[in-house]
This record gives sequence, structure tokens and C-alpha cells, in this order.
Amino acid sequence: MLEVNEPDRQLYLAIPLDAYETFFQSSFAQASIDRYQLKLIVYEPIAEEIVKWIN
Repeated sequence: MLEVNEPDRQLYLAIPLDAYETFFQSSFAQASIDRYQLKLIVYEPIAEEIVKWIN
């Protein structure tokens, strides 16, 4: 809905570090990220800090 209401806004998918290191490293996930040009923010939930920005 944000994309419809604010088309100029860049959207990022926020992912916990452990999910990024497991599921998002699979070839299936990488193919989906590439195909849909997903932008990711990888964060450490306990430390409450952003680890990586991936455009």
C-alpha cells in the first residue's frame, strides 16, 4: 500500500541477521531477491542495530 500511496518512496525488507545468514543465502532466496530487485536491511534484534543495507 505504501508503494501505491507514495510511489517515490524506496521500500526495504527488514530481516533479522539469523534469517539472512540461513534462508536468504539459499539459491532460491537469492533468485527471488534478484528477480524482484528487493532491497534489504539486515539487523541484529538483540543489539537493536543495523548490520547491512543491501540495495
